Amino acid sequence: MSGTSLDGIDAVLVAFSDTASHLIQSVYHPYPEELRQQLLALHTPSDNELHTCAVVSSDLARRYASAVNELLFKCSISAKAVTAIGVHGQTIRHQPDAGYTIQLNNPSLLTELTGITSIADFRSRDIAAGGQGAPLVPAFHAAMFQHPERHRVIVNIGGISNLTNLPLSGNTIGFDCGPGNLLMDAWCLKHAGHPYDKNGDWAKSGVVISELLQKLLSHSFFQQLPPKSAGRENFNLPWLMQFLSGNERPEDVQATLLELTVKSIAEAISKHCSGAEEIYLCGGGARNGTLLSSMQKTLSIQHVAPTDELGVDADWLEAFAFAWLARQTSLGLAGNLPAVTGAKHPCILGAIYPV
Repeated sequence: MSGTSLDGIDAVLVAFSDTASHLIQSVYHPYPEELRQQLLALHTPSDNELHTCAVVSSDLARRYASAVNELLFKCSISAKAVTAIGVHGQTIRHQPDAGYTIQLNNPSLLTELTGITSIADFRSRDIAAGGQGAPLVPAFHAAMFQHPERHRVIVNIGGISNLTNLPLSGNTIGFDCGPGNLLMDAWCLKHAGHPYDKNGDWAKSGVVISELLQKLLSHSFFQQLPPKSAGRENFNLPWLMQFLSGNERPEDVQATLLELTVKSIAEAISKHCSGAEEIYLCGGGARNGTLLSSMQKTLSIQHVAPTDELGVDADWLEAFAFAWLARQTSLGLAGNLPAVTGAKHPCILGAIYPV
């Protein structure tokens, strides 16, 4: 998995049976800054972008293969023992209203380099069926974390935040809430020179600018009803900059961006997850102590904790989810939830690139 944060590659090796699953090993490969800048540039139209996309796709496939091979080496497992690689690819455009989403990847090359069947392009089929193509992880959350007696909500805070509502009865629903770490990371890099605000310490040193927060929360995305999904097309630095005078202290803007993430998640839970008893966080935001503390203060729900408490490390949950989605594909089972994405029907997701 390589997500909207553009920080790098999460790779996990997962063993599945009919009754259980467990994570065997994990590795993380950070993106070099040059690649990160190439990917950022591809989010907007540019010269010769088709050639650049093709070159970067092959570069990503080589990096994915390196992560896979390191996993196998660490576990002393041969490629022949692995059923498939589920690879999400790197999103550079997400335009479901225009009927497409683009994740850069070269799964044919990945299969060639690893000797393992690759399963990719998970989002396109859902969009073809009238859905948003995102979020896809709620089906996995339901399979892993549904509880017969506790109403849970799983909140993934990556570049974009999304939630999955797991009520005791009725449909599982899920949707993107708004910016997760995306704006905080970009602002931190611009003004503090760090790719992210470790533990939210810089944000903690600032003061929330109430007027700015209200302007940011006025974005039309927050008023939309689910199903809905978001990306860098919706939330980015140029969008933020239009609301700034230039006289704000950078740490106060950072504090406000953290509060934007918290408030948008809290309001989504309040509006759409009535009766929730437990909130579990995953993704990079689950390791932001300032954000976690603010979530606990903002929500009326007492139990807010990382998914580690449920037996799955919050850092690796999304990569785990795409292993699960690849297994669904290989078994000929649907991987989407129409109530989440808005698709007309359940779909078998992904394209298979066999050995």
